[in-house]
Amino acid sequence: MNQDEYFSVHAGLTINVEPLSPNEAVPDETHFPQEIPPLFRVASECSGLDDNLDRTLSQFNKEQYQALTQYLAAQNSKINLLLSYVLSQQNDPAFRYTTTTFGASRLSYPSAQPLTPGQAVRLKLFLEQPAAAVYAYAEVCECQALDQQYDISLRYTRLQEEDRDLLIRAALYFQQKILRQRAQQRSDNS
Repeated sequence: MNQDEYFSVHAGLTINVEPLSPNEAVPDETHFPQEIPPLFRVASECSGLDDNLDRTLSQFNKEQYQALTQYLAAQNSKINLLLSYVLSQQNDPAFRYTTTTFGASRLSYPSAQPLTPGQAVRLKLFLEQPAAAVYAYAEVCECQALDQQYDISLRYTRLQEEDRDLLIRAALYFQQKILRQRAQQRSDNS
């Protein structure tokens, strides 16, 4: 699948965008996983464990499943709160932005400073649902002047597949949230 085929949603994720200096290069696919900070790897693995747990729990009968699910959901919430706090320490205010759109192949965000198309950036995405953080590299595909700022579009150039899956799940979460809000508005207007 071409990576541009993933859908994007209009949603605000906190991101860090750090332009690479001219003497820095994007790591190749072999060295990229070694560069990912340990905390980002832990966040990705925790999210993967949640998926495996859901499949395992589906094998229990209904009564066992409900009680165990409630207990595990409470424990998971505690861990996610702690993980979110620890991950927030990786959020550098000097490089902080909020996306206007994001997906598993690209994102866009407003900035007071322009970037040059083709320029490489180091990227950190902080997800709320699932609670995780993604470390990646991207390339500026577009930089358009709008009013007093610039709308910058980035396309991922280095992104682990499990992190792409996280971004897909996060986009689906936002899509469901938007659809629920629309349904609620229609119901309120009726």
